[in-house]
Amino acid sequence: MLQNVRDAVPLGIEQIEMMLGLLAVDGRPLRSFLEVGCEHGLLASALLGEHREAKGVIVDASAKSLASVRSPLKPYLDQLELLSIDFTQDTWIDSLRGRAPFDAVVTAFATHALSEKAKRRIFAEFLSLLRPDGILIIFEHVSSATRWTESVWDDTMIQAIFGEELKEQPSLPRAEVAREYYERNAKQGATNAPLEVQCEWLREIGFESVECFLKVSELAMFGGQKPGASHK
Repeated sequence: MLQNVRDAVPLGIEQIEMMLGLLAVDGRPLRSFLEVGCEHGLLASALLGEHREAKGVIVDASAKSLASVRSPLKPYLDQLELLSIDFTQDTWIDSLRGRAPFDAVVTAFATHALSEKAKRRIFAEFLSLLRPDGILIIFEHVSSATRWTESVWDDTMIQAIFGEELKEQPSLPRAEVAREYYERNAKQGATNAPLEVQCEWLREIGFESVECFLKVSELAMFGGQKPGASHK
């Protein structure tokens, strides 16, 4: 039921446009990128559509999810490696030896259910996988400051999911969508950290130019840049 969530996310098009704009700021072509979590192939498709000579690596713990993106990414499969890797494991980056460093690391909705310790470790590993001046872009859920704003976000997401699912199941009750939404959140646990806290983690790890690029309620797009060779 939740497979179409990404297409219904508020400001979804604007997020992709912002990502492409950020990666074009220095005027250099994107040569390589790593996508952590396959995100229905959407990010990779946008990147390769804009940067026709780029090469990409997509890692995801689910072989089934990787198989599902082969069709939407068919025009770009000769430019991609799809690797079944559980990035929550300490040794996951060993599988990327010979492929790194990357010009960019992008990830969407792949880390929010992890513990603070796991997130900080993975953010540090992202830094190690980037070339100097490489860019990290994270699309992720962050915690709301109050229950009031959290409830508004919940209603927005439930309605967005409901609208998408009605296309395939016209008689689907909205209450069923809401039930699954809250059950999924309860199963994942309340591990979302505030945006400001996660940005500070990136700074402590060594990223520079850390910033929130776009935010609507609990949905944030943030990241930073690995210092250039002259900064070492």
